[in-house]
Amino acid sequence: MSATVLVLYNPVSGDCNAKEFFQNHPMAVVATEHAGHAGTIVTDFLQNHQGDVTVVLGSGDGTLHEVVNALPDHALDTSRTITFALVPCGTANALFSSLFAPVSGSSAVAYKLLSLDAFIAPVLSVVVMSTALHASILEDSELLRKEIPGIERFKVAAQQNKTRWYRSRVKLLPVPSTGMNALVPHKDPLDLSGPFAYFLSTVNVDRLEPAFRITPQYSTEPPQHASLDWRHLRLKAFTVLTAAYQDGNHIRLRYNENGNIGEDGNGPTVVEYFRCGGWEWIPEEADEKACLVCSDGANSQISGRR
Repeated sequence: MSATVLVLYNPVSGDCNAKEFFQNHPMAVVATEHAGHAGTIVTDFLQNHQGDVTVVLGSGDGTLHEVVNALPDHALDTSRTITFALVPCGTANALFSSLFAPVSGSSAVAYKLLSLDAFIAPVLSVVVMSTALHASILEDSELLRKEIPGIERFKVAAQQNKTRWYRSRVKLLPVPSTGMNALVPHKDPLDLSGPFAYFLSTVNVDRLEPAFRITPQYSTEPPQHASLDWRHLRLKAFTVLTAAYQDGNHIRLRYNENGNIGEDGNGPTVVEYFRCGGWEWIPEEADEKACLVCSDGANSQISGRR
């Protein structure tokens, strides 16, 4: 289920420019009319709409404070996600300017829309998208390109990041059919909590290098619908990645009763492998490395959650 969107602004925030801004950049909006009204609007909206909700809030820090403090007074479903896209129209806008540092030379309108742009313009990938260890390897390998121009630099960068964990949660979006007998179908989105070690999805390939077959079931059991193969692991990253060079053998690894891993284990699988319609990565803000996302070899930084 896609998130429902509520667009709300406070016309008297800051220098009272919110009304003019939203009128000049049209969208379906609700304006507050008195103190405390923002909290009432949001809680009423939440009670009348199911599932996750995104609130596009044109105001300052005070109105956001008002909304957040109104939420505990209502018996709302705690399993749903409430996301805020901020359009800074207040006096100081401390939270927005902390999340989106001002960039010299950018227009005032473009700057105000940075949070909204991050919400409505997801990063698209045509081959591979990753975060966690894989994204860190790509970032650090660029620093090694001049010294080590070949693919060996990726192994060096991997050694530099091998002990790192990435604090985040992720939502996997379903597809009509996995196209795979080996996977259990899920009709609804699936939420998973970290920390994670390795997190990667492919759109139309089963390997990232000639011998590194990271999503082997893309080719052995091709998808029936537009989808992507996604896999992650929480422990034993280097043992698993080494097995990926052995014709994708990592997906057959299991834990044994002593906590060691191998093909002869009878415990849980080491790698979690999914086929899904997409995923949403929600990193913790304090974990800077977890906010790094790599799309087809290009790295970008996303905002984390507090």
